[in-house]
Amino acid sequence: MNARTEVLDRIRRALADVPADERPGDGPVPRKYSRSGPAPAGSTATVELFAERLAEYGASAQLVSEGDVASYVARSVAGFGAGPVVVPGGFPPEWRSALDPDRVLTDVPRLPVAELDRCGGVVTTAAAAIASTGTLVLDGGPGQGRRALTLVPDVHLCVVRAGQIVASVPEALTVLDASRPLTFVSGPSATSDIELDRVEGVHGPRTLEVLIVVREFGEGR
Repeated sequence: MNARTEVLDRIRRALADVPADERPGDGPVPRKYSRSGPAPAGSTATVELFAERLAEYGASAQLVSEGDVASYVARSVAGFGAGPVVVPGGFPPEWRSALDPDRVLTDVPRLPVAELDRCGGVVTTAAAAIASTGTLVLDGGPGQGRRALTLVPDVHLCVVRAGQIVASVPEALTVLDASRPLTFVSGPSATSDIELDRVEGVHGPRTLEVLIVVREFGEGR
């Protein structure tokens, strides 16, 4: 008996008592793990932990008030260097109002990869953020665009509201739509070869900047 046959035999034995008409979702699956974190979503503690984790990954995080988002976005984009900037459809117009319209690309129609590669960076929103892992989650919704937009340009500036930041991964899964194309971003793109030499920018942006929008400094949401 080879390994393949042995594995298939074990699967058949495990399924021997399962009714033929039973569907995968028919049997209850116990989920006893915690679905919430130690602090509420958008709280000061959650936001501070998220910013701390981002810093550990080598990303930058800055708290900005609602009324200052446009100026901070423009300031960050000015640091991208030469080249146009991609701003996906659905990005709040009041947040992009300070950008030079002649420099902004919207990905309509879809930009070819070669043109994305010439862009200075991309500016997006996010579907959610996870404090304990320092992770941004994008689902292709308004202001986020398709996945390629945040993989090809060298710089990714993401604007996330404090209220979107949850404490843990299980908590994030309760607010995300699993049927959408979810992309989890934890810091700038980085990899290591067999010699453990770290290389950034291979599988995504070399630089990740995050603006966390708060109502007032000193409070989460």
